[in-house]
Amino acid sequence: MPDTKGTGDGPVPTRGAVRRRLGLAALAGAVAATGLAPFDLWPLGLVGFAGLFLLLDRTSDARQAGWTAWAAATGYFLIALHWIVEPFLVDVARHGWMAPFALILMAGGLALFWGAGAAIAAWAVPARRWRTVALVAGLTLAEVARGIVFTGFPWASAGHILIASPLIHLAAWTGPDGLTLLVFGFAAALSRVPTGPLRAGLPVALSGAGLLIAAPFLASQPPETAADAPVIRLMQPNAPQHEKWDPRMIPVFLGRMLDYAEASPQVALQIWPETSVPSYLGEDDRLMQVIAAQAGGAASVLGIERRDMGRYYNSLAVLGPDAVVTEVYDKHHLVPFGEYLPMGALLTRLGLSPMVDRFGGFSAGPGPQIIDLGPVGTALPLICYEAVFPRDTVIAGARPDMLLQITNDAWFGTFSGPYQHLAQARLRAVEQGLPLIRVANTGISAAIAADGTVLGSIPLGETGFLDIPRPEPALSTFFAQTGPWPMRFVALALLFMAFLGAGRRVRRRGH
Repeated sequence: MPDTKGTGDGPVPTRGAVRRRLGLAALAGAVAATGLAPFDLWPLGLVGFAGLFLLLDRTSDARQAGWTAWAAATGYFLIALHWIVEPFLVDVARHGWMAPFALILMAGGLALFWGAGAAIAAWAVPARRWRTVALVAGLTLAEVARGIVFTGFPWASAGHILIASPLIHLAAWTGPDGLTLLVFGFAAALSRVPTGPLRAGLPVALSGAGLLIAAPFLASQPPETAADAPVIRLMQPNAPQHEKWDPRMIPVFLGRMLDYAEASPQVALQIWPETSVPSYLGEDDRLMQVIAAQAGGAASVLGIERRDMGRYYNSLAVLGPDAVVTEVYDKHHLVPFGEYLPMGALLTRLGLSPMVDRFGGFSAGPGPQIIDLGPVGTALPLICYEAVFPRDTVIAGARPDMLLQITNDAWFGTFSGPYQHLAQARLRAVEQGLPLIRVANTGISAAIAADGTVLGSIPLGETGFLDIPRPEPALSTFFAQTGPWPMRFVALALLFMAFLGAGRRVRRRGH
């Protein structure tokens, strides 16, 4: 049977052909997602994206291109973000039924960005010769928009499939948007190999091999750790989310942390994970004294909640050896529907405060800040998923000695979520040329060098602590100095170039 039927406007795909194309697109997206952690099959991920471009090349208009990209993105996000069901499984009886709907709605909703990017690119540049360039730029800009709109959600960006490859080092120059542009561009080139002459694959292979060889040399190389570097202790209590606030288990997890704090040898700084202190800041002086005493002269970074004038904050506090709090940072990039309800202030005024409280009820802090950790140096703190936003690791005119992330990854389950979160922390280190220390409640706690190398870690689901000398920062990277705009301008320039090129081609045909 034919896959198209004739009309006065040209061939129109049959329903069967449309279903096959969308199904293949979803499959290509799912294959592309295997490039992400924990699979890290980045060559296979590139093949999946190449399959998407092969299908896009066979679409005849903007509508077909948009739906094809949407289907591919849906398949991609269904695999990449399936950890999103985990929070609903903490209390299965009450919330378990929501899990599949949450995953499907999130995957399909985020896929709208890819669909819109492809549709706009195909509409602006209908000429087939230039359309692939426009699609590369359009999909890249769609990923940029996904990281910004509605506070942004850049998790599982297409460029993240390169985190497990040597090409991660390019992020010191290009940032995550550059990696995404590279993934889409290389995938588009690969898609031409099956339909072109054999020699068409040679430039693609050579350019790919050249990048793989050169990328490590482009990294911002950190200096060797000093022999007298202050030692930092990462402490992981491994408190499952369904037990963390159980009154019977709170003393168990707190006792575990106090034992780690007291353990030999002496260190300069001890770090507790997000919300691991079972009290509000400033409301239990006795507990602060116990923590300081157990630390034996070390300062302590505490993950703790605080409340002030009826507002609640997810905070990080620095506790000195004298049990005095010297620094406080309030998380400013909150999780929508998890830590706050959008338009919560308006809903509260309308008498819907119970709904606001149910969806988090936290208030946002003023923004990124640098804290003083005494002999350990300075740090820019990140709480939980703030580490997935490149813009949250920068303060204009100031550069810390390291990035410091505390998190509770128990919400992300035990399969892909924690590994993807760690991978994005590695990317932040490379982008800024700064070491990153992350301490996670259930894992994976890790010390990451300025070039993205994991120097030491505590595995997922294990208890314990890790002592590690503070890694040294590297020189400030190009990306740290320029931000994301150079690569975004490149994507816009490619789209404009394709638009002009297609216009010239149409005018030539008119003569």
